[in-house]
Amino acid sequence: MTIKRQIKIPQKLISDKIEKVVFFGSADIEQDHPVCQEVFKAAREMAQQGKVVVSGGGPGVMEAATKGAESVEGETVAITFEPKDMPEFEGRASDNVVDIELQTANYIERMFGLIYYADLIVCFKGGTGTLSEWSTAWLLAHLYYGKHKPMILYGEFWHEVIAAVTKHFFIGEKETQVYRIVTNQEELVQAVKELEQELEERG
Repeated sequence: MTIKRQIKIPQKLISDKIEKVVFFGSADIEQDHPVCQEVFKAAREMAQQGKVVVSGGGPGVMEAATKGAESVEGETVAITFEPKDMPEFEGRASDNVVDIELQTANYIERMFGLIYYADLIVCFKGGTGTLSEWSTAWLLAHLYYGKHKPMILYGEFWHEVIAAVTKHFFIGEKETQVYRIVTNQEELVQAVKELEQELEERG
């Protein structure tokens, strides 16, 4: 079943448990790419834990996330919009078939809608779109520190990315505490478990 409706840019970004997991990453890779294969397994694991898998409804990582969840009959959601005059935007992928689709008015609402809807954000390798999503989610986690949404950065390369950012930008200590870097499925599972414990302790 597909349900389309408008959603508003959020005013609050506070989580107290992890029920919905959003996947960010490249739209420009095929399903047999190693990154998509990792996404598929990660989404399958999240769905097996009873979590809703959320994506932007496009191809690449987004499609892999949906297919991973659907492989174990997990619940899937896509937050989308229909682009006009945007030749570089991938738009909606017909192969990314979800249970519920929430349609927004533009790219900005789509990005904030994804962040708002999720309780946990998992970022894989991507391009400029992924960079914008990651940096926005990181900023919001800093601004809402203590009541922020947790974020997991998936992949060894994130160590180099974070090292470069902290070297050349003014990054505070709290900003380094709102995410975890994992490099495989086992570390992902452990990180999610720890984050759920932290959210429970926050109360």
